[in-house]
Amino acid sequence: MKEFFGIGGAGAPNGAFSWQHITLVSTCLVLMIGLAIGFGIWLRKKEFKIKNRVIIASAISILSFEAVKIFVNILDEALYGDNVLKTILWNLPLFLCSIMLVAIPVAAFCKGKLKEGSLDFVMMFGILGALFGPIGAIQDYDSYPAFCFHNIVSAITHSISGFTSLYIIISGISSVRRKNMWISYTILGVFGVMAYAVNVICGLNYGGDIFENSPNYMFLMRDDGTPYTLVTAMTGGNKVLYPIVVMLLFVLYMSLFYGIFFLIRYLYAKKHPRGADKTEEAILTEE
Repeated sequence: MKEFFGIGGAGAPNGAFSWQHITLVSTCLVLMIGLAIGFGIWLRKKEFKIKNRVIIASAISILSFEAVKIFVNILDEALYGDNVLKTILWNLPLFLCSIMLVAIPVAAFCKGKLKEGSLDFVMMFGILGALFGPIGAIQDYDSYPAFCFHNIVSAITHSISGFTSLYIIISGISSVRRKNMWISYTILGVFGVMAYAVNVICGLNYGGDIFENSPNYMFLMRDDGTPYTLVTAMTGGNKVLYPIVVMLLFVLYMSLFYGIFFLIRYLYAKKHPRGADKTEEAILTEE
Protein backbone atom coordinates (compact mmCIF):
# COMPACT_ATOMS: atom_id res chain seq x y z
CA MET A 1 0.00 0.00 0.00
CA LYS A 2 2.84 2.40 0.84
CA GLU A 3 4.41 1.62 -2.50
CA PHE A 4 1.13 2.36 -4.32
CA PHE A 5 0.91 5.78 -2.67
CA GLY A 6 4.62 6.37 -3.22
CA ILE A 7 5.29 6.93 0.48
CA GLY A 8 8.94 6.18 1.05
CA GLY A 9 9.44 5.44 -2.64
CA ALA A 10 7.39 3.98 -5.48
CA GLY A 11 7.84 0.70 -7.33
CA ALA A 12 9.68 0.15 -10.60
CA PRO A 13 8.37 2.33 -13.46
CA ASN A 14 6.63 0.67 -16.42
CA GLY A 15 7.96 3.24 -18.86
CA ALA A 16 6.33 5.72 -21.20
CA PHE A 17 3.96 4.16 -23.76
CA SER A 18 4.10 0.79 -22.04
CA TRP A 19 0.88 -1.22 -22.20
CA GLN A 20 0.08 -0.04 -18.67
CA HIS A 21 0.51 3.62 -19.67
CA ILE A 22 -1.58 3.17 -22.82
CA THR A 23 -4.29 1.25 -20.92
CA LEU A 24 -4.61 3.92 -18.22
CA VAL A 25 -4.71 6.83 -20.67
CA SER A 26 -7.04 5.06 -23.11
CA THR A 27 -9.51 4.17 -20.35
CA CYS A 28 -9.57 7.77 -19.11
CA LEU A 29 -10.01 9.17 -22.63
CA VAL A 30 -12.91 6.81 -23.41
CA LEU A 31 -14.67 7.68 -20.15
CA MET A 32 -13.95 11.39 -20.59
CA ILE A 33 -15.35 11.58 -24.12
CA GLY A 34 -18.26 9.22 -23.48
CA LEU A 35 -19.46 11.02 -20.36
CA ALA A 36 -19.04 14.45 -21.96
CA ILE A 37 -21.10 13.45 -24.98
CA GLY A 38 -23.71 11.75 -22.81
CA PHE A 39 -24.22 14.57 -20.32
CA GLY A 40 -23.82 17.24 -23.00
CA ILE A 41 -26.55 15.87 -25.26
CA TRP A 42 -28.82 14.97 -22.34
CA LEU A 43 -28.69 18.44 -20.81
CA ARG A 44 -28.30 20.53 -23.98
CA LYS A 45 -31.90 21.76 -23.92
CA LYS A 46 -32.08 22.16 -20.15
CA GLU A 47 -31.95 25.52 -18.41
CA PHE A 48 -28.63 27.08 -17.48
CA LYS A 49 -28.84 26.26 -13.74
CA ILE A 50 -29.25 22.56 -14.44
CA LYS A 51 -26.35 22.54 -16.91
CA ASN A 52 -24.19 24.32 -14.35
CA ARG A 53 -24.62 21.48 -11.84
CA VAL A 54 -22.27 19.37 -13.94
CA ILE A 55 -19.64 22.14 -13.82
CA ILE A 56 -20.08 22.28 -10.03
CA ALA A 57 -19.63 18.50 -9.79
CA SER A 58 -16.46 18.75 -11.89
CA ALA A 59 -15.12 21.52 -9.64
CA ILE A 60 -15.73 19.55 -6.45
CA SER A 61 -14.28 16.36 -7.96
CA ILE A 62 -11.06 17.87 -9.30
CA LEU A 63 -10.41 19.77 -6.05
CA SER A 64 -11.04 16.63 -3.97
CA PHE A 65 -8.65 14.44 -5.95
CA GLU A 66 -5.97 17.13 -5.97
CA ALA A 67 -6.32 17.77 -2.24
CA VAL A 68 -5.78 14.06 -1.50
CA LYS A 69 -2.75 13.99 -3.81
CA ILE A 70 -1.17 17.02 -2.13
CA PHE A 71 -1.86 15.51 1.31
CA VAL A 72 -0.12 12.27 0.31
CA ASN A 73 2.86 14.21 -1.09
CA ILE A 74 3.17 16.25 2.10
CA LEU A 75 2.82 13.11 4.25
CA ASP A 76 5.59 11.41 2.28
CA GLU A 77 7.85 14.45 2.71
CA ALA A 78 7.03 14.72 6.41
CA LEU A 79 7.89 11.05 7.03
CA TYR A 80 10.84 10.55 4.70
CA GLY A 81 11.96 14.01 3.57
CA ASP A 82 13.15 17.16 5.24
CA ASN A 83 11.39 20.05 3.47
CA VAL A 84 7.59 20.12 3.70
CA LEU A 85 7.45 23.79 2.64
CA LYS A 86 9.25 22.99 -0.59
CA THR A 87 6.77 20.21 -1.30
CA ILE A 88 3.88 22.64 -0.84
CA LEU A 89 5.51 25.23 -3.11
CA TRP A 90 6.07 22.58 -5.79
CA ASN A 91 2.36 21.59 -5.71
CA LEU A 92 0.70 24.96 -6.31
CA PRO A 93 -1.97 25.07 -9.09
CA LEU A 94 0.25 27.01 -11.48
CA PHE A 95 1.03 24.45 -14.14
CA LEU A 96 -0.89 24.97 -17.37
CA CYS A 97 -3.11 21.95 -16.75
CA SER A 98 -3.49 22.54 -13.00
CA ILE A 99 -4.85 26.06 -13.64
CA MET A 100 -8.11 24.13 -14.07
CA LEU A 101 -8.08 23.65 -10.30
CA VAL A 102 -8.89 27.35 -10.10
CA ALA A 103 -10.62 27.99 -13.43
CA ILE A 104 -13.26 25.23 -13.12
CA PRO A 105 -14.41 26.29 -9.61
CA VAL A 106 -14.56 29.94 -10.77
CA ALA A 107 -16.62 28.85 -13.79
CA ALA A 108 -18.87 26.80 -11.50
CA PHE A 109 -19.53 29.20 -8.64
CA CYS A 110 -19.03 32.76 -9.93
CA LYS A 111 -21.59 34.80 -11.84
CA GLY A 112 -21.70 37.34 -14.65
CA LYS A 113 -18.81 38.12 -16.95
CA LEU A 114 -16.21 36.34 -14.79
CA LYS A 115 -18.23 33.15 -15.09
CA GLU A 116 -18.59 33.52 -18.85
CA GLY A 117 -14.88 34.25 -19.35
CA SER A 118 -13.91 31.31 -17.11
CA LEU A 119 -16.21 28.94 -19.01
CA ASP A 120 -14.48 30.02 -22.22
CA PHE A 121 -11.05 29.52 -20.64
CA VAL A 122 -11.89 26.03 -19.36
CA MET A 123 -13.36 25.14 -22.74
CA MET A 124 -10.11 26.08 -24.48
CA PHE A 125 -7.48 24.76 -22.08
CA GLY A 126 -9.26 21.83 -20.43
CA ILE A 127 -9.12 19.67 -23.52
CA LEU A 128 -5.52 20.72 -24.19
CA GLY A 129 -4.46 19.54 -20.74
CA ALA A 130 -6.43 16.30 -21.05
CA LEU A 131 -4.75 15.37 -24.32
CA PHE A 132 -1.18 16.46 -23.62
CA GLY A 133 -1.08 15.81 -19.85
CA PRO A 134 -1.40 12.04 -19.38
CA ILE A 135 -0.14 11.28 -22.88
CA GLY A 136 2.78 13.69 -22.93
CA ALA A 137 3.92 13.39 -19.29
CA ILE A 138 6.54 10.87 -20.29
CA GLN A 139 8.77 11.62 -17.31
CA ASP A 140 6.03 10.53 -14.88
CA TYR A 141 5.68 7.09 -16.46
CA ASP A 142 9.44 6.74 -16.66
CA SER A 143 9.67 7.56 -12.94
CA TYR A 144 6.67 5.77 -11.38
CA PRO A 145 4.54 2.69 -12.13
CA ALA A 146 1.60 3.56 -14.42
CA PHE A 147 -0.93 2.27 -11.90
CA CYS A 148 0.45 4.09 -8.88
CA PHE A 149 -1.47 6.73 -6.96
CA HIS A 150 0.43 9.66 -8.49
CA ASN A 151 -0.23 8.71 -12.13
CA ILE A 152 -3.80 7.54 -11.58
CA VAL A 153 -4.82 10.78 -9.85
CA SER A 154 -3.01 12.81 -12.51
CA ALA A 155 -4.88 10.95 -15.26
CA ILE A 156 -8.20 11.46 -13.44
CA THR A 157 -7.75 15.21 -12.85
CA HIS A 158 -6.63 15.77 -16.46
CA SER A 159 -9.65 13.79 -17.62
CA ILE A 160 -11.98 15.88 -15.47
CA SER A 161 -10.56 18.97 -17.19
CA GLY A 162 -11.09 17.44 -20.61
CA PHE A 163 -14.59 16.23 -19.72
CA THR A 164 -15.55 19.71 -18.52
CA SER A 165 -14.17 21.30 -21.69
CA LEU A 166 -16.05 18.93 -24.00
CA TYR A 167 -19.22 19.18 -21.90
CA ILE A 168 -19.13 22.99 -22.16
CA ILE A 169 -18.93 22.73 -25.95
CA ILE A 170 -21.58 20.01 -26.38
CA SER A 171 -24.08 21.32 -23.82
CA GLY A 172 -23.84 24.89 -25.15
CA ILE A 173 -23.50 26.35 -21.67
CA SER A 174 -20.84 28.88 -22.70
CA SER A 175 -21.79 32.11 -24.46
CA VAL A 176 -18.36 32.66 -26.11
CA ARG A 177 -18.92 36.36 -26.80
CA ARG A 178 -16.35 38.67 -28.33
CA LYS A 179 -16.68 41.25 -25.60
CA ASN A 180 -15.68 38.64 -22.99
CA MET A 181 -12.50 37.55 -24.76
CA TRP A 182 -10.38 39.92 -22.68
CA ILE A 183 -11.39 38.02 -19.53
CA SER A 184 -9.92 34.75 -20.80
CA TYR A 185 -6.74 36.48 -21.95
CA THR A 186 -6.49 38.20 -18.55
CA ILE A 187 -6.85 34.86 -16.73
CA LEU A 188 -3.94 33.51 -18.78
CA GLY A 189 -1.86 36.64 -18.13
CA VAL A 190 -2.47 36.65 -14.37
CA PHE A 191 -1.51 32.99 -14.03
CA GLY A 192 1.53 33.54 -16.24
CA VAL A 193 2.83 36.36 -14.05
CA MET A 194 2.13 34.39 -10.86
CA ALA A 195 3.79 31.26 -12.25
CA TYR A 196 6.93 33.12 -13.30
CA ALA A 197 7.16 34.96 -9.97
CA VAL A 198 6.83 31.74 -7.94
CA ASN A 199 9.37 30.02 -10.19
CA VAL A 200 11.91 32.79 -9.53
CA ILE A 201 11.19 32.94 -5.78
CA CYS A 202 11.56 29.16 -5.41
CA GLY A 203 14.69 29.12 -7.55
CA LEU A 204 16.31 31.84 -5.47
CA ASN A 205 15.37 30.26 -2.15
CA TYR A 206 16.59 26.77 -2.98
CA GLY A 207 19.98 27.69 -4.42
CA GLY A 208 21.77 26.98 -7.64
CA ASP A 209 20.52 28.02 -11.05
CA ILE A 210 17.06 29.58 -10.60
CA PHE A 211 16.06 28.28 -14.03
CA GLU A 212 16.95 24.69 -13.17
CA ASN A 213 15.95 24.65 -9.48
CA SER A 214 12.36 25.86 -9.74
CA PRO A 215 8.99 24.11 -10.14
CA ASN A 216 8.96 25.30 -13.78
CA TYR A 217 5.32 26.32 -13.56
CA MET A 218 3.69 26.75 -16.99
CA PHE A 219 7.07 25.67 -18.43
CA LEU A 220 8.25 29.27 -18.28
CA MET A 221 11.78 28.57 -16.99
CA ARG A 222 12.97 25.72 -19.23
CA ASP A 223 11.66 23.29 -21.79
CA ASP A 224 10.29 19.94 -20.70
CA GLY A 225 10.09 18.15 -24.00
CA THR A 226 8.14 18.93 -27.17
CA PRO A 227 6.81 21.48 -28.05
CA TYR A 228 8.88 23.50 -25.56
CA THR A 229 12.14 22.10 -26.91
CA LEU A 230 11.20 23.80 -30.18
CA VAL A 231 10.81 27.10 -28.32
CA THR A 232 14.27 26.67 -26.81
CA ALA A 233 15.70 26.05 -30.28
CA MET A 234 13.77 29.03 -31.68
CA THR A 235 15.00 31.44 -28.99
CA GLY A 236 18.48 29.98 -28.67
CA GLY A 237 17.73 29.26 -25.01
CA ASN A 238 17.54 32.98 -24.22
CA LYS A 239 16.17 33.28 -20.67
CA VAL A 240 14.15 36.41 -21.52
CA LEU A 241 12.80 35.47 -24.93
CA TYR A 242 11.92 31.88 -23.98
CA PRO A 243 9.08 32.65 -21.49
CA ILE A 244 7.78 35.45 -23.73
CA VAL A 245 7.48 33.09 -26.70
CA VAL A 246 5.84 30.42 -24.54
CA MET A 247 3.18 32.89 -23.41
CA LEU A 248 2.71 34.16 -26.96
CA LEU A 249 2.10 30.58 -28.11
CA PHE A 250 -0.65 30.26 -25.50
CA VAL A 251 -2.16 33.51 -26.76
CA LEU A 252 -1.92 32.27 -30.34
CA TYR A 253 -3.69 29.03 -29.41
CA MET A 254 -6.51 30.98 -27.74
CA SER A 255 -6.82 33.31 -30.73
CA LEU A 256 -7.01 30.38 -33.15
CA PHE A 257 -9.61 28.69 -30.96
CA TYR A 258 -11.74 31.84 -30.85
CA GLY A 259 -11.30 32.39 -34.59
CA ILE A 260 -12.40 28.87 -35.50
CA PHE A 261 -15.30 29.01 -33.05
CA PHE A 262 -16.61 32.32 -34.40
CA LEU A 263 -16.20 31.10 -37.99
CA ILE A 264 -18.25 27.99 -37.27
CA ARG A 265 -20.88 30.11 -35.53
CA TYR A 266 -21.00 32.53 -38.49
CA LEU A 267 -21.42 29.72 -41.01
CA TYR A 268 -24.11 28.13 -38.86
CA ALA A 269 -25.91 31.47 -38.54
CA LYS A 270 -25.97 31.86 -42.31
CA LYS A 271 -27.46 28.41 -42.74
CA HIS A 272 -29.83 28.53 -39.72
CA PRO A 273 -30.56 32.23 -39.06
CA ARG A 274 -33.27 31.56 -36.48
CA GLY A 275 -31.38 28.95 -34.50
CA ALA A 276 -28.02 30.68 -34.30
CA ASP A 277 -26.59 32.17 -31.12
CA LYS A 278 -29.31 30.78 -28.85
CA THR A 279 -26.70 30.10 -26.22
CA GLU A 280 -25.68 33.71 -25.99
CA GLU A 281 -29.27 34.88 -25.59
CA ALA A 282 -30.00 32.15 -23.06
CA ILE A 283 -27.08 32.97 -20.80
CA LEU A 284 -28.06 36.64 -20.80
CA THR A 285 -31.68 36.00 -19.83
CA GLU A 286 -31.14 33.13 -17.39
CA GLU A 287 -28.48 34.90 -15.36
